[in-house]
Amino acid sequence: MMAGAQVMLLDGGMGRELNRMGAPFRQPEWSALALLEGPDFVRRAHLAFINAGAEIITTNSYAVVPFHIGEERFAARGQELADLAGRMARQAVTESGRKVQVAGSLPPLFGSYRPDLFQPSEAQKLLRPLVAGLTPHVDLWLAETQSAIAEAREVKKALAGDTRPLWFSFTLHDDHPDPANPRLRSGESVVEAARFAAEAGAAALLFNCSQPEVMGSAIDAARAELKRLGADIKVGCYANAFPPQTEDAEANGSLSDIRADLDPKGYLAFARDWQKRGAAIIGGCCGIGPEHIAAIKSTLA
Repeated sequence: MMAGAQVMLLDGGMGRELNRMGAPFRQPEWSALALLEGPDFVRRAHLAFINAGAEIITTNSYAVVPFHIGEERFAARGQELADLAGRMARQAVTESGRKVQVAGSLPPLFGSYRPDLFQPSEAQKLLRPLVAGLTPHVDLWLAETQSAIAEAREVKKALAGDTRPLWFSFTLHDDHPDPANPRLRSGESVVEAARFAAEAGAAALLFNCSQPEVMGSAIDAARAELKRLGADIKVGCYANAFPPQTEDAEANGSLSDIRADLDPKGYLAFARDWQKRGAAIIGGCCGIGPEHIAAIKSTLA
């Protein structure tokens, strides 16, 4: 194993893997359509990542929000679908016979990359059924692709009294002019996100659904601030394989192209760098499949 932090391995992008497998998949439901029409695909996708070496798999609840499945269906079936997402993940772990943890995905509630659409007055109403459905099945909580600290703050509020580890994962500007001061898509700094994570008692601070090129500086900035604060919080990342995404884009708004240079070998080169910088948790987001996770597992984890 290479010098650097000991790596805990996450899974990869669920939506793209479901699409590759031939699962029911279309807009606007995205990965939630497999829960609605073919939940066994979800179990099989989880197993593919576990067999590739993932030590933590993330529930397929990212698209279980009104933005993707509609307000009426969310009101009627949101908790049921979150429960199904949790059950499929837990079933895959049981079937694998391996020591794999399940992370409960709490997604951006009003669209990815869109801090401008965030409605704090509506957040708890949307988080409650997700938390209730996932609660029986998960080992930890993962608030992922958060564009702004305000989004993550509402997740913390929704989980008040829950003693399981809470991980926050923020999405970054893909093309920020100052690499020494990486920023969230809201414009807030990674340093501010690290301070929030420490204040919230997070177990991990991650960065995801951004280009791999911007992850290294975010890891550096987060680790430096957490060290200054004396906070024992793991830092990590899971990048996507998209070209740069502007803030008026939406992560699951369309089936974006995948970069040819981010094959398993290309992605592994970034993972090596993240590990050297002290990343303790590494995985993949959109476009990163089991073959990428297997490459990281064989080399780093």
